[in-house]
Amino acid sequence: MFAVVWALILFTTAKDIGALAAVLLVLYPLFDAGAAIYDLRSSRKADSSALLYVNVAVSLIAAVGVGVAAGSGIPAVLRVWGAWAIVAGLVQLMVSVTRRRVGGHLPVIISGGLSVLVGATFISLASADNPTLASVAGYAIAGGVFFLVSALWLNRTVAKGN
Repeated sequence: MFAVVWALILFTTAKDIGALAAVLLVLYPLFDAGAAIYDLRSSRKADSSALLYVNVAVSLIAAVGVGVAAGSGIPAVLRVWGAWAIVAGLVQLMVSVTRRRVGGHLPVIISGGLSVLVGATFISLASADNPTLASVAGYAIAGGVFFLVSALWLNRTVAKGN
C-alpha cells in the first residue's frame, strides 16, 4: 500500500524533483533496508544473512545517493536509482536462490530479475530527452505488489510446514 500511495504522489511531481518527491525517493530504499533488517531478525537461516547485510548496506548507500542526486536533477536520480535497482535485484536473486528449498520464493526470483532489467532501463532513460520519474513510480508500484505477493506466498508456505 505504501508503494502505491508513494507512486501516485510521485506521478504528480514526475516533471521535476520537488521536496516531497525527494523525500519519497529516499524513503523507498530505506524501506527496502528495513525489510532486509526485519528478514535478518526473523530468519533462522544463516546461509543468506551475509547477503542480507549487503542488501542493507546497498539500500542505505542508495538512500543517501538518491538524496544527493535529487539536488542535481532527474537524470542523476535515474542513474543512482538504476544502479541501486541492479545491485539490489542481484542480491535479491542470490538470497532467493539460497532459500529456494524453503519454497515460495518464485515471486522474489521474478522480482529480483525484473529489478536488474529495469535498473538498466533507468540508467538508459537518464540520457533521454526530457526524462521523468514516471518510470520510477511504476517500479515502486510493481515492487509493492511483488513484496505483498511474496509475503503472502511465504506465509502460506510456512503455515503448510514446507
